[in-house]
Amino acid sequence: MTQPVSLNSLGRVHFVGIGGVGMSAVARIMVAREVPVSGSDAKDLPVMKELEAAGARIAVGYSALNVGDAQTVVAGSAIRRDNPELEAARAAGLPILHRSEALAATMGGDRVVAVAGTHGKSTTTSMITVLLKEAGLDPSFAIGANVPSLGVNAAHGESDIFVAEADESDGSFLNYRPRIAVVTNVEADHLDHYGTPEAVFASFDSFAALLPADGLLLACADDEGARSLASRTRAAGTTRVRTYGTSGDADIRLHDGGPGAVWLSVRMPANGQSQTGLPLPAGERYRLELQVPGRHNALNAAAAFAVAVELGVAPEMAAVALGHFTGASRRFEFKGEGRGVRVYDDYAHHPTEVLAALSAARSVAGEHKVHVLFQPHLFSRTREFAREFAEALNTADTALVLDIYPAREDPIPGVTSRLITDRLTSGRLVAGGKEATEAVAAAAGTGDVVLTVGAGDVTAYGSQIVEALDG
Repeated sequence: MTQPVSLNSLGRVHFVGIGGVGMSAVARIMVAREVPVSGSDAKDLPVMKELEAAGARIAVGYSALNVGDAQTVVAGSAIRRDNPELEAARAAGLPILHRSEALAATMGGDRVVAVAGTHGKSTTTSMITVLLKEAGLDPSFAIGANVPSLGVNAAHGESDIFVAEADESDGSFLNYRPRIAVVTNVEADHLDHYGTPEAVFASFDSFAALLPADGLLLACADDEGARSLASRTRAAGTTRVRTYGTSGDADIRLHDGGPGAVWLSVRMPANGQSQTGLPLPAGERYRLELQVPGRHNALNAAAAFAVAVELGVAPEMAAVALGHFTGASRRFEFKGEGRGVRVYDDYAHHPTEVLAALSAARSVAGEHKVHVLFQPHLFSRTREFAREFAEALNTADTALVLDIYPAREDPIPGVTSRLITDRLTSGRLVAGGKEATEAVAAAAGTGDVVLTVGAGDVTAYGSQIVEALDG
C-alpha cells in the first residue's frame, strides 16, 4: 500500500502495454485531464487509434526508444520485468508506477466509489456508472470491461465523483482511497499471488480500513466472506457499514418480484426508524425491472442502488435507471442466434462465477437445454478449483471443456483440463477450433442456450458457433 501521488507531479507519462483494457482506461482519463501521454503495445489494437486521435503518442512494438522524454512510466502486472521499455526506465531512474497507482493519481480529490470483490466488479461498476450518468451526475469512471451503453470503459466526467473497479488480484486495490467501497463477495482466489485464503480475507480487511470515518462500506449480506468483512469492520467502528441482499437482516433487502423484476426494501427495525444511514425511509419498497438475468445481477443492482442514493440520487430515479442497464461486454453478452439457438459469452473464470453464469443461462433457457463451452484460465486456478469447476459445469446439460488458457503462467506438471473433465457427468474434453465449434452446434437444439465461458480466447468462439448453427 502506497500513498497516492499527485497527478500534477507525473509530468509526461508513458504507458507500457497501453492497449490493455485497464491501461487504456487510465491513459484515456489522463489525456482528458491534459496530461501528456505516450504509450506502446506489442500489437496494434483499436483502442490505441482512439487514444492517438485523442492526443496520445502511440507506438506499436516495444523499444527503449519509445520511452523518449517521459518523466513517469506506468506498467501493469502483465508486463515482464525484462521489457526493454521498463529496462530503459530503470536505467534512466524514472519512477515506475503500477496501473492502479496511476489511476489513483487521476482520482485526486474526487469522491471515489471503489467496487471490489472476487466476482461482479465490472458489472456492478458499470451499473453504478450508468445509473449516475442517467441521474445527471456525470462521473469519471474506469471499468475493467467495455460497456456498450457508455461506448467506452473509461472517461473523464464533469462531476467530482469517480467510479472505479478495484482489482484485488494482485493487492493493488489498496492503492485507492475510496469514500464509498462496495464489496460484492470475498472468496479464495488468486492464490498464485496471496498464497492462502486467509491472506485474501486479510487484504479485504485492509481495503475496508482505507475508508474514512464518514465513509461507507456496502457489503453483500448473501456472501459469507463479504458478510464477515462487514461484521469485522462494524466491530472496529472505523467507518459506516451497510449490507444488501436477500438475507432478512440486510439493510437493503431484495425480494422476488417475478420474472425479470425484484423489489428492494429498507429494513424496518423495532423502533420504526431506518438504521441504514442512507436517505431512505424504512419500509419503503422500490421495484426494479432489470434487463440482465440472474440473481447475481439483482444483487449487483442492489449495490448500485445503495451507492446512488448515498450520493443523492432519488431512490425512485435510481430504480428506473437500473432498468435501462443492458450489461457489460463479456458479462452474459448476447453474441447472436442461429437455428433458434441463442449464444451468449461470459468472462467467468472462478467456480462461483461459472455457476452464476449458468444459472442466468438456465433462467433464459426456460424449459430448454443449456450447453457450455468452458476454457479454464490459469494452471494454478485449475489445480486449486478443479472439483468446484466440475460441480458448476455439471449444472449444464452439456459441458465441453477446452485446454487451459495459460495467460501469464508456465505449465504445472500434471495439471490439465482433465482434472475437471474426469469429474463431469455430462461433458468431455474437446480440442479447440473447428472440433469445438462443431461439437457445440451438434449438441444444441431449437430454443436451447449456448454459453461460452472463460477469461481467455474462448470469447472468439461465440460468433463462430452462431455461424456454424446457421450453416
